[in-house]
Amino acid sequence: MAIKEGSVENMVIASGFWQGKKVFVTGHTGFKGSWLLLWLQQLGAQVTGYSRPPLTQPNLFEVANIAEGIDSIFGDICDQNAINKAILECQPDIVIHMAAQALVRFSYQNPVETYQTNVMGTLHVLEAIKACDSVKSVVIVTTDKCYENKEWIWAYRENDPLGGHDPYSSSKACVELLVSSYRNSFLSNKQTLSIATARAGNVIAGGDWSEDRLIPDILKAFQNNQTVTIRNPKATRPWQHVLEPLSGYLLLAQKLYEQPDEYTEAWNFGPLEDDVKPVDWILERMTENWVGANWQLDEGSHPHEAGLLKLDISKAKSKLQWQPVWYLENTLGKIIRWHQAWMKQEDMRQYCIQEIEQYVSDRDKASH
Repeated sequence: MAIKEGSVENMVIASGFWQGKKVFVTGHTGFKGSWLLLWLQQLGAQVTGYSRPPLTQPNLFEVANIAEGIDSIFGDICDQNAINKAILECQPDIVIHMAAQALVRFSYQNPVETYQTNVMGTLHVLEAIKACDSVKSVVIVTTDKCYENKEWIWAYRENDPLGGHDPYSSSKACVELLVSSYRNSFLSNKQTLSIATARAGNVIAGGDWSEDRLIPDILKAFQNNQTVTIRNPKATRPWQHVLEPLSGYLLLAQKLYEQPDEYTEAWNFGPLEDDVKPVDWILERMTENWVGANWQLDEGSHPHEAGLLKLDISKAKSKLQWQPVWYLENTLGKIIRWHQAWMKQEDMRQYCIQEIEQYVSDRDKASH
């Protein structure tokens, strides 16, 4: 079954709202950014992307020809003058900030770069927004890992304490505090500007080739007929198709634009509790769908990573009328089919667009 049971009214992304809107997206060459830009183009938005060039080969930005139909700027958010110039020249209505150093293990090896990119980079984006009168709505994307993880069975709510054991998680908690400070100190007097943070679960989908991520590691091993090596098979995460949180970001940005005083806070976008699964559950389902695939435990020593993490999405369901619509098992099948289509050299831009259209259709059905 593709669609989750139960319906939520008014959860449809309003294409009429986005038509012609000027949207500035940081991190547009990344995995999530590439999917978001395709969706924004389908909605009729005028999109400017700002990011470093893609970090991996292959990458979704090039595989799906994301640059087609947008204004793509290669730049670093750590360069304050460059990001300020880009936003002022764009004069956007909406800013969605996703550029980040997003890998936990990389953050242990490169803590300075992680804090510079995630904290100072966000500060530069906020400074540019503060100087640009056209901006009405801002979504700053952080992470589900920004909470002080107590390894307990309960899902974290937006008002739970922030924290972070590793530099990546800590840096994102810092971003949450930074945004709150800027909202209260500098942006509260701009009555037409509203800003919120979005904390998503572990996003997965076709087109992710990032280092040290579960799904890319699995697919790489499958493709090369190798055994998948797993560090922590019992680690449990809030897995979700990338289009789920992206739908939340779009809906949140729209609500911020239309009702500036109502939504300027932090928001969780995660799966329903049934889809919070351990790594070995993911492996079992994916190996079932790929002939000859298998996995083994990596017995080596590794940096600390959280064992259990859940997100409480009650607030998004209640106040935004948002909830996920695709089951995890269905998502895993989609990922396998996406990767196999790429291996067959199909038109992956069109393949992604069709997946977006299917998701929108299923979200529409769930809203009625």
